[in-house]
Amino acid sequence: MQPVHLILVSFLPEAVSRKMSADKSHRFSPALNSVVGRCWQMASVPPGWNLTREQFQRALERSATRRFPDSLPDDRIVAGYLESLHLSDLALACACSAGDSAAWEYFIEHYRPELYRAARVILSKSGGGASKARDLADSLYADLYGLRESSDGSRRSLFDYFHGRSKLTTWLHAILAQRHVDEIRRTQKIESLDDPGNNDSEPTDLPETKTAPPDPERDAYLAMMQACVTAALRDLAPRDRLRLAYYYVDDLTLAQIGKLLGEHEATVSRKLDRTQADLRHCVEAALREEKKLSEAQLRLCFEYARQQWPFDLTRALSARD
Repeated sequence: MQPVHLILVSFLPEAVSRKMSADKSHRFSPALNSVVGRCWQMASVPPGWNLTREQFQRALERSATRRFPDSLPDDRIVAGYLESLHLSDLALACACSAGDSAAWEYFIEHYRPELYRAARVILSKSGGGASKARDLADSLYADLYGLRESSDGSRRSLFDYFHGRSKLTTWLHAILAQRHVDEIRRTQKIESLDDPGNNDSEPTDLPETKTAPPDPERDAYLAMMQACVTAALRDLAPRDRLRLAYYYVDDLTLAQIGKLLGEHEATVSRKLDRTQADLRHCVEAALREEKKLSEAQLRLCFEYARQQWPFDLTRALSARD
């Protein structure tokens, strides 16, 4: 069974959201239409994907803008660049970003095993087991699907940042590795790295810190968080709560859940991510509107919950209606 505090932390919004820049891609001249057509053919997009040539061209324009940020060079140079890309991978990323269910099913079927394998390799040096590897790999799905809104309120998928210059598997490995590094850095802010009993390592210059006294309102913040999360879980549709319980409490795989609920595993994955996003919105809204927390208090409340979640809400997740 997965640790409950990690489960609940996944429901909470990120402390700092990364702003995604607006699409300011260079537009291709009509002279590149034939090149775009060749790239479209080379991509071999399956007919079941609802991906248009226009959408694919926008992905090519983003990639070219990334490579030539100031302005596009001679058409022959641009053509050579475009035809050097991993076009089938770029088409898959583009279709998934657009929310195409057939493309997502293909991605889950063909790439999820590789994501798990890569996560196990990344965590092997730190002693992480299969459960932690799965958590690391699964943590990407919400961002890949685009559940977190951008600053203008639109849905933005992490796939929009894949430009086809490397294989999709290579890019996913890099994203996983960076996610793991970010988690290590976040943990190091909480736990001291200085081990006074280890005299074999070279001395590390660390700034002197004073332990801050505990916030007397910490327990009150955590109690409010517990009440809001419990209420949000209780208000879920029975099928959504059941899906969460199967995954987080019973520790079933996506395929096993899909078999029990009569859903494709890609659908299970998307619905789990969507439910988690809904929970985050509900908890944040309740803390603002019902508990009357200011933005500063809200951030502090979330930070306390991330540092240590002392409540076992397995019963709320396990409720079967």
